[in-house]
Amino acid sequence: MSSTATQITPEIVAEHGLNEEEYARVLNALGREPNLTELGIFSVMWSEHCSYKSSRIHLKKLPTEGPQVICGPGENAGVVDIGDGQAAIFKMESHNHPSYIEPYQGAATGVGGILRDVFTMGARPIANMNALRFGRPDHPKMRHLISGVVRGIGGYGNCVGVPTVGGEVNFHPAYDGNILVNAMTVGIADTDKIFYSAASGVGNPIVYVGSKTGRDGIHGATMASADFGEDSDAKRPTVQVGDPFTEKLLIEACLELMASDAIVAIQDMGAAGLTSSSVEMASKGGVGLLLNMDAVPQRETGMTAYEMMLSESQERMLMVLKPGREAFAEAIFHKWELDFAIIGEVTDTGRMVLVHHGETVCDIPLAPLADDAPLYDRPAASKEEYKAWAGVKPLGDIPESTDIAADLLKLMASPDIASRRWIWEQYDHMVGADTVQRPGGDAAVVRVHGSNKGIAISTDCTPRYCYADPYEGGKQAIAECYRNLSAVGATPLAVTNCLNFANPQRPEIMAQLTGCLDGMGDACRALDFPIVSGNVSLYNESKATGGGSAILPTPAIGGIGLLADVDKMATVAFKNEGDIIWLVGGEGTHLGQSIWLREVAGREAGPAPAVDLTVEKANGALVRDLVLSGKATAVHDIADGGLLVTLAEMALAGNIGADLSVTLSTVQAFGEDQGRYVVTATSGVEIQGATKLGVTSGTTIAGIPLADLRTAHEGFFPALMDG
Repeated sequence: MSSTATQITPEIVAEHGLNEEEYARVLNALGREPNLTELGIFSVMWSEHCSYKSSRIHLKKLPTEGPQVICGPGENAGVVDIGDGQAAIFKMESHNHPSYIEPYQGAATGVGGILRDVFTMGARPIANMNALRFGRPDHPKMRHLISGVVRGIGGYGNCVGVPTVGGEVNFHPAYDGNILVNAMTVGIADTDKIFYSAASGVGNPIVYVGSKTGRDGIHGATMASADFGEDSDAKRPTVQVGDPFTEKLLIEACLELMASDAIVAIQDMGAAGLTSSSVEMASKGGVGLLLNMDAVPQRETGMTAYEMMLSESQERMLMVLKPGREAFAEAIFHKWELDFAIIGEVTDTGRMVLVHHGETVCDIPLAPLADDAPLYDRPAASKEEYKAWAGVKPLGDIPESTDIAADLLKLMASPDIASRRWIWEQYDHMVGADTVQRPGGDAAVVRVHGSNKGIAISTDCTPRYCYADPYEGGKQAIAECYRNLSAVGATPLAVTNCLNFANPQRPEIMAQLTGCLDGMGDACRALDFPIVSGNVSLYNESKATGGGSAILPTPAIGGIGLLADVDKMATVAFKNEGDIIWLVGGEGTHLGQSIWLREVAGREAGPAPAVDLTVEKANGALVRDLVLSGKATAVHDIADGGLLVTLAEMALAGNIGADLSVTLSTVQAFGEDQGRYVVTATSGVEIQGATKLGVTSGTTIAGIPLADLRTAHEGFFPALMDG
């Protein structure tokens, strides 16, 4: 049966994720009943994943401008100035639901999609990062999920020739039924060769390039806009299949064409494939389009217009060319052995018209499709209501540790602090030969090719803080990213984010979303650290684990910073025997929500640590000055696990111990107070306002041999994955 003849029933509307009110809007926009193809197009464009209908109101509160910002949210990726006529282009995206269903392909195509978002704007990708969240390590499905996701990220990134230079991984039972896979890419472009997606020029040809369209990934955007039932395995057909070798060809072909003047507009085909790419290009340009579906390169026989428009087959791009440049462009794509097809033209009708087998199968006005997308100001619980719902227990009396050294050993082997070497050794982090700080430090640093400039990159978020106090947790995610960039000596430039939350129709989840965004916004304003791109991923919860488990609120932050001279960057490793160890930012006073409290005392309790943004800014500036003036020999920010874990990580990285001249209480050793760093300097250097902790010396820390610490720290992942 053709998609124009199918009878649209309430059941079919519901299957497409539209409620009654939304379907009434469709009828109003069209002035008639839609056919199946038209319904499918409205369905994906108005899905949570594509329209941000539950979050758009709140995203407008975020600061998105600054002197360094060339292009903020609204394009494929954010663009910031890095001087010398160059720009950094970067974004972070989620691929959570596909990665739970089919971890290898879900993670691989997440990497492929974010790469396309960046090179579609004219940038050569220089680095990939990721932010991963898994459930309990001993959960029966978790080893399979970790293995598949890590292999998928490595398999795609390694083959496409872009280094994966770092990331973050956490574990918590809240992710048992819904893991998170967030991928980030950074690229470099010339500021006068940045490409945008707004279509223009009536009569200009619309061109499809890359791989052929198949039936994989149909309804991917709709699936990403709903929570998981017990049937998640049945959704495998909605997961796309990636081919990194084709993507590499696509990058090179697009960049070669971009060196000419042939392109008017360009857009990658991501979520909702040909639908979202064509609708977004036409809507941004205020034009219409006519597409001939017979001309779309197809991998399978008998495909309907509905299937072609909703397929999320990978490695595809849509572009508008200048008239007369078609043959020139086609020669480039054929040289790179890629499909090239003229599938339509820009019109002045303001409508999307699709023709298939000589029949008009879709005729939709574009303005309502974009402008009349549903927008919800969903009810959010008050702070008091949220507190009562979250049920965070008061901290109460904290017993002193009976053995601080034993506690340190336990923390270094714990899932959230243990070495991630098992993961990053599966990634090619050196391809391209410009990686100057590898995984394992505070931030990765990649040289801007042919210069001595470096881009520092970090991904950060502490979901347990966000759950306990969404506002402080949102502030902390931005502040920690700012710290990690400052710790290597980079000036923080801008942020992308991936806002992972559960069902926004629950007021307590909306309270998490709005609280985190308020905290993020305040932190970005205070630190001159604007948000230039991002992604929202909602409905991250699963009925499959019983009881409708929601993930912890996880607003993952990806930040970049600029180093004018990579030769001056700092690393975490102790460098020399006899260097003085300094504490910048005060001693530990806060054990609420700490890893020590959870792993050693067996409790998740107390408030999240407060973030003083004035202190963050001042301490960040001090540390950057110490690094760039050459006074600091090593720097590490204090985060999960507190001061003693930070010192242990520095000692292991440099294979030099620490002789501490202070006796640390439990809270001083393991408190997770914010805005703090450990800095080492040669003995003649004084650091104003900092506390002297001791000297680098020997082969122990807190009385524990470094060899024992290393065994504990390196052992978790191999034992889990080889188990």
